[in-house]
Amino acid sequence: MARTQGSHAEITGPKIRTEALRLFAESGYAAVSMREIARAVGVQAGALYNYTPDKQALLFSLLKGHMDDLAEALSALPRAAAPMERLQTFVHFHIAFHLERPQAVFIAYMELRNLTPENFAVIEAQRRDYETGLEEILRAGMATGAFSVPDSKLATLAIIAMLTGVTTWYRPGGRLPLKAVQDRYWDLTRQMVTA
Repeated sequence: MARTQGSHAEITGPKIRTEALRLFAESGYAAVSMREIARAVGVQAGALYNYTPDKQALLFSLLKGHMDDLAEALSALPRAAAPMERLQTFVHFHIAFHLERPQAVFIAYMELRNLTPENFAVIEAQRRDYETGLEEILRAGMATGAFSVPDSKLATLAIIAMLTGVTTWYRPGGRLPLKAVQDRYWDLTRQMVTA
């Protein structure tokens, strides 16, 4: 298939992802057409199909890419032995990682319902893996007596929801710098899991 004039795979592919992410976050997946994405990228609508089979595949690719990046970044963290240190590292990591990707975070939560059942199952499994990592930290802390958590699964979900919520209000240059936000959320998390 001939490439659209002015289109370069190493530029156009990433630009499609960037513009689709922006448009999905701003208007919602259902409201955005492939034609709108093409217009934002600066290519003809038909050229998009050189990079993605359809809009569903594009949404799935964005969500899976976000979850893949999250898993890779988490696995690269140094692994502390003590559950308290591991939890602190997780809190700081989660906030910093997600604040750098507010649009990806938004669609990762708001657009799950628009995935096909097969695609949803893949993303849900990745989310479950991430949650399980935190739950394992909590259980390790419970085993050593460092944490007092009556329901580790519920605590896991509550902590992730609280930490992810930072992306809805935090703005660089605001009242608190990132490190102060991370430290205060760490204090809140620690209070949640200790007696």
